[in-house]
Amino acid sequence: MKTSIFSKSCRVLARLLDYPHAEMRAALPELFAVLTEEGALSPARLAEMKALMGTLQQGDAYEVEARYVESFDRGRATSLHMFEHVHGDSRDRGPALIDLQQTYAAGGMFFEASELPDYLPVVLEFASTQPPETAKAFLAEMAHILNAIHSGLIKRDNPYAAAIGAVLELAGEKPQAVQITVDEALDEAWQEPAAFDGCSSKGQSKPGAPQPIHIVRKTAPHQEGVRP
Repeated sequence: MKTSIFSKSCRVLARLLDYPHAEMRAALPELFAVLTEEGALSPARLAEMKALMGTLQQGDAYEVEARYVESFDRGRATSLHMFEHVHGDSRDRGPALIDLQQTYAAGGMFFEASELPDYLPVVLEFASTQPPETAKAFLAEMAHILNAIHSGLIKRDNPYAAAIGAVLELAGEKPQAVQITVDEALDEAWQEPAAFDGCSSKGQSKPGAPQPIHIVRKTAPHQEGVRP
């Protein structure tokens, strides 16, 4: 099977969009050399990637890791789980994940990673194994989601926007601005409503009126880095 003409770039971006552990940060010079050698990205985008890698390599390890968590694990708007943007927590997400896993199997990649199959680094790993036109079309199908993530990161002046922009470029798409809905702060979204306060803003009625059930999360879900 002939792999994508940008297969190495897909794999580099998969590494960059995963959790920035010490091993990945140590490999940054090599990863940038791969991007440069393959030449799948435009000079302007390559310059942005160099700046992003410099930020990851030179920054304090704790701050770099904290920025990653803040970038991708603090709300749905910039989540790297693609179906979060389409299905959220609805029942439709389960069948969609199964379909995606079957797509991987049909393409010759058997999914055994610890992450969910819609995690963008996993998506990029799959694209890297496919023929050029198949890989490009596969990524292009997610362009609307990638644009939403890109817009969210741009709004925050987040350097990771360069990596999402690079994925769009590999898909043959140009970044387009998307209207972003501000996520509710996690501390507020997952906070237990005060008992008997009659607060209608969280689904409770006034005292004496029927009280609907309001289920909230008490702890944030933990996302681990993919290990393809």
